[in-house]
Amino acid sequence: MKKIFIDGAAGTTGLRIHERLSLRRDIELLQLPEALRKDEAARKAAMNEADVVFLCLPDEAAREAVLLIENETTAVIDTSTAHRTAPGWVYGFPELIGPGAVAAARRIANPGCHASGFIALVRPLVAAGLLAPAAALSCFSLTGYSGGGKKMIAAYEDPQRPVLYDAPRQYGLAQQHKHLAEMQKICGLQTAPAFCPVVADFYSGMEVTVPLFAQDLRGSLADVAAAYRACYTGPVVRFAEGTDEAGFLSAAAFSGRDDMEISLWGNEERLLLCARFDNLGKGASGAALQNMNLLLGAEETEGLELGGR
Repeated sequence: MKKIFIDGAAGTTGLRIHERLSLRRDIELLQLPEALRKDEAARKAAMNEADVVFLCLPDEAAREAVLLIENETTAVIDTSTAHRTAPGWVYGFPELIGPGAVAAARRIANPGCHASGFIALVRPLVAAGLLAPAAALSCFSLTGYSGGGKKMIAAYEDPQRPVLYDAPRQYGLAQQHKHLAEMQKICGLQTAPAFCPVVADFYSGMEVTVPLFAQDLRGSLADVAAAYRACYTGPVVRFAEGTDEAGFLSAAAFSGRDDMEISLWGNEERLLLCARFDNLGKGASGAALQNMNLLLGAEETEGLELGGR
């Protein structure tokens, strides 16, 4: 039975991974007493005993934690931003990187939530030659407030919260969002997109949109659809044609799920590329569990909540 340790199990992502792994009977979950949760010696011992370590820590703490691992067989899945563009780390998006690459890796960087949608939409088009690496792109992304972690969850669920929280709020205004580096690198773009993230008053769910003009493309709407159809065959990420809610697309449609839907809208002049998923699912813990399954040689979707199942 494989041993799993979560370093940082008290945070939003760590808690969700712990909750889900506690239901598994094919692994042993290593846990530290509360008094030793931040004890470096105890953490080091647990990490070097584990077959897979999840790092659910702030960036600098994640970098420090990796240095504690001396066991060459211990695999690491880092859910922070720290290693997503670092040499020697595999970007944990199996549908794009390849499940074999994830399964063979010892160091896996779990994708960022907003970045997951953007990269899922853009990378296949760059790879197919439909978008030039020099393309100047924009992106807006709607997310539930759980994406901001415990502090934001508490702020939104406070009965005395400011009235401004009742409406969507745009952030990342300085265009220095921490996901931009991976969005650019993993897609092979020469410049990062103009990125507009928006948090709204719903718990979880995400909708990422990349608008394109015809002149941005080296092909047609049909070519884009064909590229997505070839890339995404499920079961976790799939291309869906014409699936909306009476002319609307809700950012909460995939709340509580671990799958992602890619869709294409518009016409031959103006296109909208859309990805819908859960910021806590394929945008965080669901992706981490999918990567763990591949590392352990388990069924890739074991323990995942997928639509239609």
